[in-house]
Amino acid sequence: MRLSFDTNLLVYAADVRAGDRHHSAAALVQRAVGADCVLCLQSLAEFFYAVTRKRLMTLEDAARTVDRWRAVFPVYAASEECLADAMNVHRKHRFPFWDAMLWATAREAGCRILLSEDFQDGLRLGGLRCVNPFAAANQALLDAALPAAD
Repeated sequence: MRLSFDTNLLVYAADVRAGDRHHSAAALVQRAVGADCVLCLQSLAEFFYAVTRKRLMTLEDAARTVDRWRAVFPVYAASEECLADAMNVHRKHRFPFWDAMLWATAREAGCRILLSEDFQDGLRLGGLRCVNPFAAANQALLDAALPAAD
C-alpha cells in the first residue's frame, strides 16, 4: 500500500527536541525505507525551509538529510494536473491550498495513505486516506502499511 509523509512528520523525524513525536516519526521514516513509500518534492522543499528557518538544522545538515531521503525514496513532483486538482479541492472542500497540492501530488503518485497530523484523521478523498500516525487507533493500519523495524 503506497504511502507518503507530510512535511510535519519529516520535521519531527529530524527534530530531536520534539520528544516522543521525534522518536515516533523517526521510527516511521525508518520503517518506510522497506515499504512502498514515495516522498513528494513539495514535502522535501517545505522540510528544508522549515528546519533551516526555525534553525533546527544548519543548511548543510538539512541538505544532507534531504539528499539521504532522496537516495532511498522515490521523489514525486507535482504535475499540471495536480495543480488543477488542488485548486478544485481548495475551492470545493476549503482545504488550505498547499495541503491540497500535497494531497493531489500524493494521490497522483499512487499513494493510498498520506501520513500527517495536519489533515483530518481518517479523511478519504479521491482514493487517498489521511492518517495521523500519532493516534493509537491507527496502529494496526501503520503496521499493515509499514514493515516492522529490524
